[in-house]
Amino acid sequence: MLDRELLRMGNSALKAHLETAQKTGVFQLTGKGLTEFPEDLQKLTSNLRTIDLSNNKIEFLPPLIGKFSFLKSLVLNNNKLTALPEELCKLKKLETLHLNGNHLRQLPAAFGQLSALKTLSLSGNQLRTVPTQLCGLRHLDVVDLSKNQIQNVPDTVGELQAIELNLNQNQISQISVQISHCPRLKVLRLEENCLELSMLPQSILSDSQISLLAVEGNLFEIKKLRELEGYDKYMERFTATKKKFA
Repeated sequence: MLDRELLRMGNSALKAHLETAQKTGVFQLTGKGLTEFPEDLQKLTSNLRTIDLSNNKIEFLPPLIGKFSFLKSLVLNNNKLTALPEELCKLKKLETLHLNGNHLRQLPAAFGQLSALKTLSLSGNQLRTVPTQLCGLRHLDVVDLSKNQIQNVPDTVGELQAIELNLNQNQISQISVQISHCPRLKVLRLEENCLELSMLPQSILSDSQISLLAVEGNLFEIKKLRELEGYDKYMERFTATKKKFA
């Protein structure tokens, strides 16, 4: 079924998009009011490296998404997705997945099989916890879970391989001490949550790899953070990182 908006564009316009995609490996059709994933894309399962269908009205992804075995980047920001199919987890070459501004409450059970994934953006969804599936992703660099409904950060977070974790604008009031054991975590963003200072594990300061901790807009004054044991150790890491990039 072709969407009404695509019919308005005319088959020739879609055909032109498909022909371009066949040559470039990039299919981009944003802001066209699509309510469905264009089925005609399945003709290009072996060509496409990038699909961008942002700013549409797509409510679900069909199982055929699992056939795009060379796909490296999938961008579906600002659609109406409420769930993701398990077939998505077959995309072994997928490095970038942007799903900001949808209605997702959870990730597929097999999400940890996206073994090449480096960047994951799920800002502005309806997640209530940090998905445990993320801990199996060995190449994950950046995870954006800002603007969700996350209330606590569980023990499993200690296995997360990410370098940057963005949890801004959630409802977090508890964080597992295990977060200080994340082997590669350098940037932790926790701005505008519901954290009391007593709920922030001191080991984040004294005994972790974290060199940028952003905690403005919580239930304590930032100057109180500076009084905590381990703050000097954190500042050493912060300053060393700053020098490296100066």
